[in-house]
Amino acid sequence: MDQGLATQSPAMLSKAVGLFFVLVIGLAIGSFARFYLVSWIGERVVADIRKQVFNHLIDLHPGFFEQNRALEIQSRFTADTTVLQSVIGSTVSIALRNSLMLVGGLILLFVTNAKLAGIIILGFPLVIVPILVYGRRVRALSRQSQDRVAEVGSYVGENLTQIKTVQAFNHQPHDRRFFARVAENAFDIARVRIRQRAWLTTIAISLVMGAIGVVIWIGGLDVISGRTSPGELAAFVFYSLLVGLAAGAISEVIGELQRAAGAAARIFELLQTPTEIRVEAAASQKLPAQIRGNIEIRHLTFSYPSRPDTRVLKDLSLNIRAGETVALVGPSGAGKSTLFDLLLRFYDPGQGRILIDDIDSRQIPLEYLRRCFALVPQNPALFHGTIADNIRYARPDASDEAMVEAARIAHADEFIRDLPKGYETSLGDTGLGLSGGQKQRLAIARALLADAPILLLDEATSALDAESEHLIQQAMPGLMSNRTTLVIAHRLATVRHADRIIVLEAGIIQDIGKHDELVERNALYRRLSELQFREDNPAWNT
Repeated sequence: MDQGLATQSPAMLSKAVGLFFVLVIGLAIGSFARFYLVSWIGERVVADIRKQVFNHLIDLHPGFFEQNRALEIQSRFTADTTVLQSVIGSTVSIALRNSLMLVGGLILLFVTNAKLAGIIILGFPLVIVPILVYGRRVRALSRQSQDRVAEVGSYVGENLTQIKTVQAFNHQPHDRRFFARVAENAFDIARVRIRQRAWLTTIAISLVMGAIGVVIWIGGLDVISGRTSPGELAAFVFYSLLVGLAAGAISEVIGELQRAAGAAARIFELLQTPTEIRVEAAASQKLPAQIRGNIEIRHLTFSYPSRPDTRVLKDLSLNIRAGETVALVGPSGAGKSTLFDLLLRFYDPGQGRILIDDIDSRQIPLEYLRRCFALVPQNPALFHGTIADNIRYARPDASDEAMVEAARIAHADEFIRDLPKGYETSLGDTGLGLSGGQKQRLAIARALLADAPILLLDEATSALDAESEHLIQQAMPGLMSNRTTLVIAHRLATVRHADRIIVLEAGIIQDIGKHDELVERNALYRRLSELQFREDNPAWNT
């Protein structure tokens, strides 16, 4: 201004404009590099965090998911990482750019006029203090807001997963009212957080622009008195605006950064959650290549973490020989499924030991321990994917021939081939479209393909029709051949020919023997038998 316009020099003006265009090109290249690189870093960091959180979650003990809603954890996993992705890939970029402009602008202010720059610096504490105070509030509110969002997501997921039950009981009006309360709670927290961010931005911009106004007034007086030139004041005002705009932008993104800090804290809570299932490192060892399948249970006592005062198993001791078929019977809550959970080390017992081929299960790495078992649950878990994917779940590297052979032995091959795409037929969530018997036969085929030496059957026929039960009973000999088998039996007809039947009640072994022996000497077993076989045996009606 002083050397171009005031002296009316076209050459000086052209030189200044030429330099300006050079800087514009540099700005364009720098903006491209900044946007691409920072966005790439954001995506990379979030992808790594997601992988790390998922890898940690699937190793956590089931007790953690008893005390924390799985759908809420899922919402936290998705919603919070999305917040981080937005902040790291966009907000951080804005913060970096404006921080650079702020520092560069301050340097140019001192170069241009140290006196006026000093006045601006004196006003900075007035800006920083509100940012710190309101920033803490925004961070706390952001965490609460994310918690409410997780509640919204988990409630939606729960209702959609159980949509048939919701509609069958006409529960929609209640769900609408409850969800409205959950959504309004999330809105109320978000509204308070937004108000705090708005105050933070308003105060910061007002103070910064107010300081610039004071500078212009003092600088104007200096120009009038001749202590500085108009061009110097114009340059100083331009740099002041850069500093002011940068400070205002930073004050706005600080709210987003605090929100990201709240989301990150929730994610790191998941990452820092320890798993309670640990291998005794000092004595960890692999099982031998050939596992016989002997199981020895010594003085086992256990309470679930969510119910520490209620003992589910009480000083339970048992020896199961390799190749033996043992049935567990008893009323609900007797501890039958709990024993399966302890064998698979979903939990560790409070007292006692479980030995597999004379090796303490706590000294065996979980990967090797669980290879000893094949589980057929009462309600088989099927996953989104093809039928082939679900059978291969136990052994992903299995050949097509081995998979088909397992399905054939499980009497599943026939109905699979009748489907439109055979083994490549896609299943919906939880195997929608298949009958209960078809799901069970797929679960048996999966267990066959696992080829584990110990088989755990959690009453695979209790909820099936007669034809499906007959097909599955036909599949059982092929499944149980040359394996140690433990069967949870609610229907005693399925275990009458077991090598031994163990009668459990309230976590205590009441008796062990064969069917006929137990009918004669054990009152609990006799009562269960009478209830189930009364119609088949007229003698019990007299």
